[in-house]
Amino acid sequence: MSAPIPPIPRDIPDLPAIPGVPILMPSHVPATAVATPAPRRPTAAFRLLTALLATAAVGIELTLGSPLRTLSHFAIQSNILLALVFAASARLAWTARRPLPSSLTGATLLYALVTGLTYHLLLANDSSPFALPGVLTGSAADPTGWHAVTTQILHTVTPLAALLDWLLLTPPRDLHLRQAAPWLLYPVAYLGFVLTRGEFLVPAEPARYLYPFLDVAGHGLKSVLGNALLMGLGIYALALLLVALDHVRPNPLRGRVHHRSQTGFRLQPPVG
Repeated sequence: MSAPIPPIPRDIPDLPAIPGVPILMPSHVPATAVATPAPRRPTAAFRLLTALLATAAVGIELTLGSPLRTLSHFAIQSNILLALVFAASARLAWTARRPLPSSLTGATLLYALVTGLTYHLLLANDSSPFALPGVLTGSAADPTGWHAVTTQILHTVTPLAALLDWLLLTPPRDLHLRQAAPWLLYPVAYLGFVLTRGEFLVPAEPARYLYPFLDVAGHGLKSVLGNALLMGLGIYALALLLVALDHVRPNPLRGRVHHRSQTGFRLQPPVG
């Protein structure tokens, strides 16, 4: 006859903790559910080429004229920003790292477009009352020689490159409405800089106010402030348009990545 089974106690005391670091159990998630960021080398090459073009054009302009006056132009400053941002973005795309904040890349795109639109609609347009095609030299005549080359690079090539990069190489829905107002801080600060600079220069100084629509001596302060208000509203409208288009435009990278695997894990688009 077997021995009787002792009764099971109602309260089982807690077992003492096992010393040491607990070992995690291996996961059964397949490797296909995890996306490894891949370098985007064509994107990196395009951005690096754009940065080099902007840098070369700015460098040539600095050697052709007064460096201080050259650096005072909005086109020069916006292209310096574009060169720095695109060079950094090229490195991030090449090394498959997280891209720059959209607040910075969106501002760079906006300022580049403002540079191109202002030049072609106001400065290089014969029907405009503010025509000044040789804006970088302060001349009303069309630029010649190296000035003609750099003018087209700074006012046409780099703005178009920034637009193409946004449309064809950047995932959508990264720009937000709350970013539009802060983007205006730089244009407002630049307006104050131009007006202050003009006040400290002698009246005989060529291109005293850099841009004819900001020429206080020629049009008066009231007209200049009115022009600045219209320009500001136009820049803000352009910023809102970019945000709106960013939320409706197709994803240019959709065909290159799988957004969802069979396991339900959501895969992120390529970085950079």
